[in-house]
Amino acid sequence: MASTTSGDVLPTGGRIFATVPDVFFIPEFVFGGLVWILVASTRVFMDNPLGWVMFVSVFCFVLTTLWFFIFLCGANQSSVWPTLDVAYHFVAVVFYLSASVDLAYITIVIGSTVNVLSTGELLKIYRLDIAAVVMSYVATLLYFIHAIFSAIRWKRS
Repeated sequence: MASTTSGDVLPTGGRIFATVPDVFFIPEFVFGGLVWILVASTRVFMDNPLGWVMFVSVFCFVLTTLWFFIFLCGANQSSVWPTLDVAYHFVAVVFYLSASVDLAYITIVIGSTVNVLSTGELLKIYRLDIAAVVMSYVATLLYFIHAIFSAIRWKRS
């Protein structure tokens, strides 16, 4: 675990792969990227709010990448970084939770229009949306766990 002295609050370099909250960066990349890919591969209908889901997945993917490289390079040693870490991950949780609910709603709506005999493009979109919903909720859970452990680390610093 990271030291609690003020000069070395957050891990840097390869130590981010050994600390509990920071080890979640890689799964957040994977599941966030999968949400992005799965939603981007579906067809967007006129009244479909998947734009919010795409914004959240791209926003969190880019910021998590930036966050990861800041931690990897060691530019996170100021006293404000633990607070920023907690704040970013809680914002990501709220964004991903809202996007997950929107995506689940759209999947339910599409599922109600897909009948048992449907084998066309709508069934493919429905299956992709189901996978995206699962990945989105897993990403939400990962960001939530990361936020909780970051808050615990922030409280100790």
